[in-house]
Amino acid sequence: MSIFNSSEENYWRNFATKTILIFITVAIIVWFLPRNEGRQYRYDVGKPWMYGSVIAKFDFPIYKTDETIKQEQDSIMRQFQPYYTINTQTEHEQVQRFLSDYKQGIPGLPAEYIGLIAQQLHHVYQQGIINTPEYNRIYKDSTSMIRIISGKNARSVAVGSFYSTIAAYEHIFFNEKIAAQRQILSRCNLNNYIEANLVYDKERSETEKSDLLSGIPLASGMVMGGQKIIDRGEIVNAYTYRVLTSFDKEMKRRSSTEQEITSTIIGQVLFVFLLVMMFTSYLTLFRKDYFDKPRSITMLYAMITLFPIFVSLMMKHNFFSVYIIPFAMSAIFVRVFMDSRTAFITHVTMVLICAAAVKYQYEFIIVQLASGLVAIYSLRELSKRSQIFITALLVAIASCVIYSALQLMQDNQVFNIDRNMYTYFIINGIFLLLSYPLMYIIEKMFGFTSNVTLFELSNTNKGLLRNLSEIAPGTFQHSITVGNLAAEIANRIGANSLLVRTGALYHDIGKMTNPVFFTENQAGVNPHDQLSELESAQIIISHVSEGLKMAEKVGLPNIIKDFITTHHGTGITKFFYINYCNAHPTEVVDKSLFQYPGPNPFTREQAILMMADTVEAASRSLKEYTEESISGLVSKLIDGQVADGFFKECPITFRDIALAKLVLTERLKAIYHTRISYPHLKVETATSEKSEK
Repeated sequence: MSIFNSSEENYWRNFATKTILIFITVAIIVWFLPRNEGRQYRYDVGKPWMYGSVIAKFDFPIYKTDETIKQEQDSIMRQFQPYYTINTQTEHEQVQRFLSDYKQGIPGLPAEYIGLIAQQLHHVYQQGIINTPEYNRIYKDSTSMIRIISGKNARSVAVGSFYSTIAAYEHIFFNEKIAAQRQILSRCNLNNYIEANLVYDKERSETEKSDLLSGIPLASGMVMGGQKIIDRGEIVNAYTYRVLTSFDKEMKRRSSTEQEITSTIIGQVLFVFLLVMMFTSYLTLFRKDYFDKPRSITMLYAMITLFPIFVSLMMKHNFFSVYIIPFAMSAIFVRVFMDSRTAFITHVTMVLICAAAVKYQYEFIIVQLASGLVAIYSLRELSKRSQIFITALLVAIASCVIYSALQLMQDNQVFNIDRNMYTYFIINGIFLLLSYPLMYIIEKMFGFTSNVTLFELSNTNKGLLRNLSEIAPGTFQHSITVGNLAAEIANRIGANSLLVRTGALYHDIGKMTNPVFFTENQAGVNPHDQLSELESAQIIISHVSEGLKMAEKVGLPNIIKDFITTHHGTGITKFFYINYCNAHPTEVVDKSLFQYPGPNPFTREQAILMMADTVEAASRSLKEYTEESISGLVSKLIDGQVADGFFKECPITFRDIALAKLVLTERLKAIYHTRISYPHLKVETATSEKSEK
């Protein structure tokens, strides 16, 4: 009854997990999707209309484009005359101050120069003076006239008829007599008596500017209700584009915003929910094992959530183009860490969800599906950096070719293709190169182990493997041999050869704690002779737990640590167990004292390592290396493991086991250089036969 209860509990737990994942994913995606009010069409100039016939349901104006309005505004602003108020008091104050300062005359000059300078000051003030920065701004704005207000009167004056403060100072010296004495007059600091007397009237100028700009009509023409705007297949030209844009604006203005947003959200929820539900159904039916691994399920749902968020944000803020986003990156990550089929399904789901937020969904979906397929096909196994570069290059080329094909199918003209798109595809390929460094982050974040990491861990010149070669050289050689045997088996049965080879290199690292207690590291002296069978068994068994401690200390991946704990499974140390039983025939022996902690292998790679490890170690004890002896040893050991139930929890088949036996026999024959057994010459028999003759 407890079994049934446990099964039912697991069912409801899995059901709750899937339900929560679906709702959270849908909620996050829909939250970021752009809200489109009213009926939304996706169109552009030079593109065919992909929808049905559009008939105007009401009269609406044809709004001008932003560029047209801007041109008209610039044109009318060239005629705009800003207002300035003249301050007559400024001239009086500055001239009087000059006369007061030099009432005794200018040293070195005749008294008549006082009058000449005062006259020049009077002239520039009458013309008008503006601060130099303000004067430069007027010229920059291409203003040709200004209006000067004097009392209740306003007169238009050309910009060249008044002075800046610097120009006024220079004009004073235009008089020939004054210019001749410029060196002396420069000591008088005449610029101190020049002050702007034209002040910008901001309020009156801004009012005038607003009146001019408000007179610009925002529309140029009308569309009458019942008039056809466009039909399916017609090419959208500049005029039609304006009409369609105006129609969209008017629809948004006339519609009930709250109601439209509600219907949009409902549609988005249904759309996203259906796709996420189908994705979850795939995992439930074909990859149920991923639901048992939190890291796997988290990464998968993160992939189909993050990219739609990026697309939605770019569309909302009109930032660059969504085609620069490396969507194929999701397919690469899932392919490297999981499998090709799941990578394709994940990519398709993610692309279809993203299509809800972009223009030209048909074009977007085709291009991204093609790029995803190319990425999956070109990156079957990541073992070196150049593979990412080749994949990125192939994805960029495939995107360009597919896009060109679509455009030729629609336009039938090569020269009408938008060349900016090819720039986006190139940028996309460049961003795709970031997959390599990001893969490290994905590994650490979700606890995966890539082939690149396995290659790094297989380096025998550093870390634990270097220590193993120095502390326990016999164990090191044993591990290398086991790794080669296991890799050959994995290649033959279609398992992960790199993984099992790496696991084999680390499976016995725990022997570094007591290396001399293991036969491969002994040199004539056996320390077990001084210990009891039980003590010896505990030391031998401890190499599993000690190895696990070392692995955790240096941060080895869990997938490698599993090889350490499973390479003996729940087997027993038969040598010491049998000796103990023989020495205590009347005693009931507790097998658990001689038993490894386990667990038994639960992957094909772990089962391969167990077989290779056991056979390689036992082969050293053979007295004679013949084909028969090696074959018999291999069959005996592996059949014994099968009979003991070591492989009940791993997905290995009888065919795989048979191939493993064959590979081990062949490789051990090659290692030990077996020869055929030559027949012995029966000398006595041959001599007797000759004597009879």
